[in-house]
Amino acid sequence: MMTTTKQKPHEYSPSSNKKRCGIGCICCLFLWGVVSCSTQEKEYDATGTFEATETTVFAEQSGALLTFNISEGDKITQGQEVGLVDTTQIWLKIKQLGATKQIYQSQKPDMQKQIAATRQQLAKAQQEQRRYQELVADGAAPSKMLDDAKSQVLLLQRQLDAQISSLNTQLSTLNSQQAATDVQVSQLRDQLSKCHVLAPISGTVLEKYVEQGEFVATGKPLLKVADTENMFIRAYVTSAQLQTVKVGQTVKVFADYGNGQKKEYDGTVSWISSRSEFTPKTILTDDERADLVYAMKVAIKNDGFAKIGMYGEVKF
Repeated sequence: MMTTTKQKPHEYSPSSNKKRCGIGCICCLFLWGVVSCSTQEKEYDATGTFEATETTVFAEQSGALLTFNISEGDKITQGQEVGLVDTTQIWLKIKQLGATKQIYQSQKPDMQKQIAATRQQLAKAQQEQRRYQELVADGAAPSKMLDDAKSQVLLLQRQLDAQISSLNTQLSTLNSQQAATDVQVSQLRDQLSKCHVLAPISGTVLEKYVEQGEFVATGKPLLKVADTENMFIRAYVTSAQLQTVKVGQTVKVFADYGNGQKKEYDGTVSWISSRSEFTPKTILTDDERADLVYAMKVAIKNDGFAKIGMYGEVKF
């Protein structure tokens, strides 16, 4: 006897259908993300931080700081006087040396007056010599008188030469002393000029180390100033990127303010290191697997928005 088994129809399951749709959507999103990441172009080629040329101004003379009317954040220009160290003692020394120089000047001999008497005696002796020479020639006087006259002329001539030599030595010594005094005055005037604290560069005062009225010693730091108008970003590139960048090349620089806010600048590559170094821990590079990178500087003209230490990006 033959039995027939009735086949049950396929039952619809909503839960199983939802699972299939969910898996399918996830696969589609994953594939889209992979394709988009592979085709999306990077927004930068290197990153780094903004820096500026900083200069520390030191005291070049010791004394009380009479004026120092600056504050952190002030804009100063090159050559501007920002402080003054007490100049009283240096000025008094200059006055003292001036008086000493006048003393040396008053001690200088008047050579013509001092040798005038000897010259007159010599002239008279020479006249007597000529007279006796004529008398001896005529036989009116013995030759001994002519010899005595010649000896007198020779003696006076030697006295005159010795007197002139002595006066020249005295004059030369006084001139040398005056010249030494002038050198000392020049040294003091140089010290006097260094009492005036001048800004070495134009820029912004970053730090102020002393206050007006304090006593400062030579070599004590007074302030730090930075050229914030001509800044640069120090970035790092891998050896593979060196073929796409060179000194003098124009690039794009972006100041990163966070939350996706950036400001664009025109930059110029001003320096590329000739030596590689290990990747700094605080620096991101285009290829994070690279162990050796090259430092570079990109100069920008700051409009006041870029700040020292701010992160930035470089696009070749």
